[in-house]
Amino acid sequence: MRIEGTLKQWNDDRGFGFIAPNNGGPEIFVHVSAFPRDGIRPRIGERLSFEIETSADGKKQAKRLLCHDRTTVGKAAQGAQPPRRAEERRGTGWLGRLLPALLIAGLGYYSYTAFIQRDRILAPPAPQIATPGPASPSFRCDGRQHCSQMTSCAEAKYFLRHCPDVKMDGDGDGWPCEAGPC
Repeated sequence: MRIEGTLKQWNDDRGFGFIAPNNGGPEIFVHVSAFPRDGIRPRIGERLSFEIETSADGKKQAKRLLCHDRTTVGKAAQGAQPPRRAEERRGTGWLGRLLPALLIAGLGYYSYTAFIQRDRILAPPAPQIATPGPASPSFRCDGRQHCSQMTSCAEAKYFLRHCPDVKMDGDGDGWPCEAGPC
């Protein structure tokens, strides 16, 4: 059976209040969950229609409220749209979240690989450092730098590996005098 009443007390922070029935009697507890989900907050003095249910602990509370004043006041009067269904609020589900995530991951991978390629292109070639090793008794660094000054391929290799400022490896592959003695 529906009962008419007026909201007499409301605690917005805690989400509950009390309704005074129009036919008299004790005030009835009401929780925010009993109100319609139309986005309008309960107001003291609001006219309500409700049903009474008894909770597990034996206390009476209002359920299934209808708010008579909300058809002329608030969002409904301003032409607001009715609340959306749960399917509309959720969006497109897991697919709607997966596609943007894949797009972001793909862009990140592309950027990373482009960055790596840029570093390979822009990085100067590693300088060849002459490493001292066991010296061959027949060769010694005497200031010669060019292939035309070498007498053998072994001598050119020795100069390339052990002597500074040689100009015998034009393509930087570690093989000296490719057009000459080697």
